[in-house]
Amino acid sequence: MLKNDHEKTAENMVDIGENQGQEVEVHETEVDVPLDQIENASPADVPDNYIEKCKELEAKLADMNDQYMRKAADFENFRKRMVREKLELTEFANQSLISDLLPVIDDFERAIKSAEISKDFASFYDGIIMIEKALSSMLESKWGLKRFDSEGEPFDPNRHEAMLMEKSPDIEEAVVKEEFSKGYTLKDRVIRYAKVTVLMPEEGNG
Repeated sequence: MLKNDHEKTAENMVDIGENQGQEVEVHETEVDVPLDQIENASPADVPDNYIEKCKELEAKLADMNDQYMRKAADFENFRKRMVREKLELTEFANQSLISDLLPVIDDFERAIKSAEISKDFASFYDGIIMIEKALSSMLESKWGLKRFDSEGEPFDPNRHEAMLMEKSPDIEEAVVKEEFSKGYTLKDRVIRYAKVTVLMPEEGNG
């Protein structure tokens, strides 16, 4: 084994009594060999388990590297799958709604064909009214889309968009006089403001 002055800390130490000489006691202590001496030592001087330990570490390193590569490949496959599923979700997000609208298109086609044959405007008109009611009912019951009336209601900037404004001496607060287009809510959230004419009180009325 390789040793230096620090590693032979008690070698050839003499224990001398206070009053008389005693037998010399030799203590030899061995410690691990420093790395710099291992690197500069000949193969015969390297501890037997050093090479074995190096092989064990190399095997562990190879195994950890293999695990890392597998995890990296799994993560990349997961990322690609998430991107693909997100794209598909975006492209087909409205599939159910479109499927519900297809029967309405069928009804319009039938109404048009019937009108072309009969030339009966009254029947065609009644058919269109029925289709509109069926469509509105389906959108409200299945999708939460509701149409709200505004005429005669107090003006609400959170629900109404004022297109025109008129003065009136007969009111004390702003009121919707007329609707140009109705407003809609989706699950109680306004998704389209009603376009309206607003009656405003004359100065002094409020």
